[in-house]
Amino acid sequence: MLLYKLWRSFIKEILLLKRDIGGIVIIFVMPLLLIVTITLIQDSTFKNMEGSKIPIIFIDNDRSEISESIKKQLENSKTFELLTDFNEKSAEKAVFGGDYQMAIVIPKNLTKDINSNIDSKVQSIVSSFGLETDSSAIKQNTSKAKDIRLYFDPATNISFKNNVMNAVNKMVFEIENKKIYKAFQDQLGTTEDLKNSSLIAFKEITPQKENIDVLPNSVQHNVPAWALFAIFFIVVPLSINLVKEKSQGTSVRARISPTPYFIHILGKTCTYLIICVIQFLLMVAVGIYLFPYMDLPQFDVTGKMLPLIIVTIFAGLAAIGFGVLLGTVADTQEQSAPFGATSVVVLAAIGGIWVPVFLMPEFMQVIAKFSPMNWGLNAYYDIILRNSGIGGIAEEIIFLFLFYIAMVAVALFYERKQNAV
Repeated sequence: MLLYKLWRSFIKEILLLKRDIGGIVIIFVMPLLLIVTITLIQDSTFKNMEGSKIPIIFIDNDRSEISESIKKQLENSKTFELLTDFNEKSAEKAVFGGDYQMAIVIPKNLTKDINSNIDSKVQSIVSSFGLETDSSAIKQNTSKAKDIRLYFDPATNISFKNNVMNAVNKMVFEIENKKIYKAFQDQLGTTEDLKNSSLIAFKEITPQKENIDVLPNSVQHNVPAWALFAIFFIVVPLSINLVKEKSQGTSVRARISPTPYFIHILGKTCTYLIICVIQFLLMVAVGIYLFPYMDLPQFDVTGKMLPLIIVTIFAGLAAIGFGVLLGTVADTQEQSAPFGATSVVVLAAIGGIWVPVFLMPEFMQVIAKFSPMNWGLNAYYDIILRNSGIGGIAEEIIFLFLFYIAMVAVALFYERKQNAV
C-alpha cells in the first residue's frame, strides 16, 4: 500500500514538472553550456598554452653575454614573444596601461659587474686556501646586486607573476653558477672542463595505463565538478515547488490525506534523483562524444561508471535534502529562489568547485571539510583521478547520506511544529 502511495506521489511530481517544461530544459541545458564553456577556457592552461605565445617587452640595456643568454632562453621557452622596440619609459606606460602583460628590463653593465664581483670573490677564496694568486688583482668589490626590473600589468594573475619571477631567478642562478665554475677554473689554472651539471634532478612518477603515462587534464576536473554544481542547483526548482504547494494549498491537502507526509517527501526525492542522474549522464555524454570534436581530451570512464553513478545518487540525495529544508522553511518564492541560488554558489566556492581547497586559507580549508559539495567532489576525484573503488569512497558516501537524513529530519520537524494545532 505504501509503495502504491509512493508511486502516486512520484506521478504527482512528474505532472508538476511537466507544467514547467522551460524550467526543466534550463536545468539540463544550462549545466551543459557551462561545462563546455569552462572546459574550453581552462584547457589552454592544462596544455600550458601550446601553440600560442604571450607578447612581452624585453629591454636590453646590457647588450652583453648575460643579457643575450637571458634573451635566448626566453625565446627558446616557446611561451613568450619578445618585443624589443621600446625604452623603459614607454614600456612602463604600455604595461601599466594594460597593453602588455609584462616587461623585462636588463640593467646597464650587468655582465661586467657580475664578472667583476665573481672574480673578486673567487680570488679571495683561493688566496685564503694559501694558493698562489695575483694579490694585486684582489680587491674588495662593494657593488650592489644588480636588479633585473620586471613590470607587470596590475590585472595580471598572481600565479603568472610568480611563475615568471621563478623562471627568471632560475635563469640568473644558472648563469651565475656557470660564471663561478669558470672563474674557479681560471684561478686554479686547470684545463679540465668543470661543467655546471646538476647532481640531483626531479622525475615525476605518474599513473600508467598500458605503459602509457596517464596525465590529468581539464576534462577530468571539469566534468565531475560542474556535474556536481548542476546536481545541487536543483535546490532552486525543488524549493520553489514546495513553496508553490504551500501557497496553492496542495500541502494542506497532503497533510489531511491518509498518506503520511514523509511519503510525499520520498516522492519528491525519487523524482529529483532521476533528474540528477540524467544531468550527470548528459555531462558524461558531452565529455565522451562532444569534447573530442572540439579538440578537447575525451572523458575516460572505462570501468568507473558504476561507482560514479553511486556517487551521483548520494550527491543528489544531499542536494534534495537541502532543497526540501529550504522549501519547507521559506514562505515565498522570493525567499527560496535567491537564497537557494546564492547558497549553492557559496557551497560550490567552499567545496572546491571554483578554487582548489589547498589554495584556500587554513580556516577555509577546515570549513570546506563540512561542505557536501566537497565530499561529492572528493569522491568523484577518488574514482576518476585516483582509481579508487567503492571502498575508497565509502566515507564520503556516508556523509552525503547522513546530510540528506539530517536535512529531511529538520524539515519534517519544522513542518510538524508549524502545523501543530
